[in-house]
Amino acid sequence: MVLLVIDTQKLITNEKLYKLDMFISNVKEIIHEARTNNIEVIYVRHDDGIGSELTKGTDGFEIYENFQPINEEKIFDKEVNSAFNGTGLLEYLIGKGEKDIIIVGLQTDYCIDATIKCGFEHGFNIIVPAYANTTVNNKFMSSDQSYKYYNEFMWNCRYAECISLDETLKRMK
Repeated sequence: MVLLVIDTQKLITNEKLYKLDMFISNVKEIIHEARTNNIEVIYVRHDDGIGSELTKGTDGFEIYENFQPINEEKIFDKEVNSAFNGTGLLEYLIGKGEKDIIIVGLQTDYCIDATIKCGFEHGFNIIVPAYANTTVNNKFMSSDQSYKYYNEFMWNCRYAECISLDETLKRMK
C-alpha cells in the first residue's frame, strides 16, 4: 500500500476549496498514519509550465506547509492531469509490486479524477478517503456538487473504493 498526495501545492491549497479545514485535517491525519505504519508517502506536483504561477521555481509550486515531505519521500512532477502519464510513477509502483493506492489531494474534478481512472486502468486498487480530496467551483458545478458527483457517484464501486476516514485509517494499520 502507498499513499499518493497529489497537487497539494501552496498556490492552489487555499480558501476557495470545498471544506478546506476538513480537507487539511484529514490529509494531515492520513499522512501521519501512513508514516506511523511504514506506508510510503509519495507526492505529486503539477507544473503548468514556464510563465505560469504554478511552475518549478515559484513559491506556489512547492508543497503546502501542512503536508511537507520528510526525509527521502519521493516527489514526482507532472505536466498533465494524470500522475501516471510520463512521470515515472507507474513504473516505480509496478517495480515495487504495489497493488493498493490511497489517493488524496487536489483537485477532485481534474487531477484526482484522471489519476483515479488511470490507476484503475493499470490494475491498481484505488482507495479514496472521504473529504481528503477537494476542488473549487467551476462554471458547471459548485465545489460541493463536484465533490459529491465524483466521490459518491462517479468513482465509488466503479474505479475506486470511496470510504470513510475511519475505515481508511483502520486499513492502514
